[in-house]
Amino acid sequence: MSETVKLSVIYYSSTGTISTIAREIAEAAEKAGAEVRLRKAAELAPEAAIQSNPAWAANAEATKDIAEAAADDVVWADAVIFGSPTRYGNIAAQLKQFIDTLGPQWAQGLLADKVYSGFASSATLHGGQESTLLALSNTFYHFGGIIVPPGYTDASKFADGNPYGTSHVDGQGSLPVDDTTRTAARVQAERVVRIAGALKAGGSL
Repeated sequence: MSETVKLSVIYYSSTGTISTIAREIAEAAEKAGAEVRLRKAAELAPEAAIQSNPAWAANAEATKDIAEAAADDVVWADAVIFGSPTRYGNIAAQLKQFIDTLGPQWAQGLLADKVYSGFASSATLHGGQESTLLALSNTFYHFGGIIVPPGYTDASKFADGNPYGTSHVDGQGSLPVDDTTRTAARVQAERVVRIAGALKAGGSL
């Protein structure tokens, strides 16, 4: 029997869209047979900023029991799926800060030869989702990672329309994560687990 795939889902979420997608990915990966660590990037924003936005404060409270990401969560994993809201077409500072702490592990080659994938959200349509996911891929190149996007490998991808990774338009909080996005998350999780498992086993993709 092949070994269980170890997957870390590491994300940053302010008002809850990304945390909802992260949970969907984690649950789908577990159902696909993976051992999953769900981790959040540490918050950098001042408490006053968080409390000034009810949705941000509510998400902070709802996710307080989720452990903060550590370097070991990446080293331990066979595959890592990173998630971030779009910030000016790029990833959030909180997730970037975590990634920037991985220099020692990168220097030792401990981040190479793993499967990596990403997911994102934005307030508006064409609001930077694809550029955010491409920015994440720049990091994966430097890690020496194996990038596994969902592509158009499932018919459902023609509904959500993003081959780079799961993404969602939240309309400044007015559009909650829907079935289309949840399906995209499940497709991505299952594909990452399958590819990582095949690579781990040394078998056919």
